[in-house]
Amino acid sequence: MAKNVIGAALFALAAAMLQSTLLARLAVYRAVPDLALGIVVFMAYTHGTMTGQLTGFVSGLLLDFLSAAPLGLNALIRTVIGALAGLIKGSFFLDPLFFPVVLCAAATLSKAMLLAGLHLLFTQGVPVYNLKDPTLWIELLFNSVSGPLVFAFLRRFKTLLIERRKAL
Repeated sequence: MAKNVIGAALFALAAAMLQSTLLARLAVYRAVPDLALGIVVFMAYTHGTMTGQLTGFVSGLLLDFLSAAPLGLNALIRTVIGALAGLIKGSFFLDPLFFPVVLCAAATLSKAMLLAGLHLLFTQGVPVYNLKDPTLWIELLFNSVSGPLVFAFLRRFKTLLIERRKAL
């Protein structure tokens, strides 16, 4: 499991750097695809709740260090999303196109709802999406479109991200 989390954390770090540099220049209404969130969802769905939580926490902590968000905010949100995505491990056949779209869209909406809930508790410092603003909806579209691409890319690295069970 440690190999999975470390590999996913490296991919999440690369995705976070890509998001904050190159993709930030291509932003539409300040919305960029959240590739690191797609990585968390992929790891959670393929490995389960514990790996999803650990991947979410580590990738969220890396994003907290790279962004101006309060320390621990991204870690908390991605840990919860990793746990929720891990709950459905093995429940559905992982269609290479449709299911990653649904998973990444659900993760994006979950992220928005978690931020709104935290904003109610801590009004100062927790950014929240405005439902009338197109930023959330554009990010939802970006994440939904990039979901199958992220999943296909990560499947290419099975040896790094998918640990084989040892025979007894």
